[in-house]
Amino acid sequence: MKAPRKTSYALPPTSQLATLAEWLDFAERVYEEAGLVLGQVAVDAHDEALYLFLRTLDWPLDSDPSVLGRKLTPDQRISLRNALGKRAVDRIPVGYLTKEAFLGDHRFYVDERVIIPRSYFLEIIPGQLDELLGRAPDTVDHVVDVCTGSGCLAILLAHHFSRARVDAIDLSDKALEVARINVRAHGLTKRVDLHQSDVFDAVKPVKYDIILSNPPYEPSDLCDSLPPEFKKEPRLALDGGKDGLVIIRKLLDQAKTRLKPDGLLLIEVGELQGAMARAWPRLRIRWLDTEDGSNCVCVIQARDLLA
Repeated sequence: MKAPRKTSYALPPTSQLATLAEWLDFAERVYEEAGLVLGQVAVDAHDEALYLFLRTLDWPLDSDPSVLGRKLTPDQRISLRNALGKRAVDRIPVGYLTKEAFLGDHRFYVDERVIIPRSYFLEIIPGQLDELLGRAPDTVDHVVDVCTGSGCLAILLAHHFSRARVDAIDLSDKALEVARINVRAHGLTKRVDLHQSDVFDAVKPVKYDIILSNPPYEPSDLCDSLPPEFKKEPRLALDGGKDGLVIIRKLLDQAKTRLKPDGLLLIEVGELQGAMARAWPRLRIRWLDTEDGSNCVCVIQARDLLA
């Protein structure tokens, strides 16, 4: 994430823009001039602006490319300007403007009560988790997503482990309100249980096959200097304390009594690989490969937590 170039920005005139193609060219210039920061929904200005515009126009996301040349009505042009203004001038993340986010093919409702879903677990859950566990998905009984936020990872786990019960834990009651919306939308109210708790403090003692977490892990100083888009997200979902490890420490400690003997703990930790190695030099931590090479998800076996 690069720092924004300006502290304020005024949207240039748009009366000359007649087609979606022209609006997209204009939007890319605006993104550059305003120093908008990407990464919450897309990593490319063209892709994010196209998504925002299609949603604003209520056109399908898989619209034929021919729509780029379609003449827009005056009302449509006003709507696009308003949407782009909120993004460029007010620095509102696109996910909060559209009230949705996607992980793979799965759509989730989001708003300012939760962080916008983005996680390397989208790669890990279908691609590596079964091999790591060493058994078929239908043999998994109970899994948990700690720091669930919008509930997206708990829902991915429920879809993957079709016979398992899934606990979804978050300290924020507001985040759990959003998670409840998504659990209902995915038809999983009978299998996904929501818990308001600081890690496992308020959750009855059970043994899990898998504990998964994408916790707050940004050091507090970094949170202070985040770009405006990221400061719009709940700080509680980002701030991991002075060194980023506050929640992770508690999770590692409590997971010792919460995993089955062959259970796994998986944590996404951003850029804290070095910090974790220094904090737990004797703990066997395996870093999983990710497509972009960041390798920021670790897996720890239950027996190694007890060593």
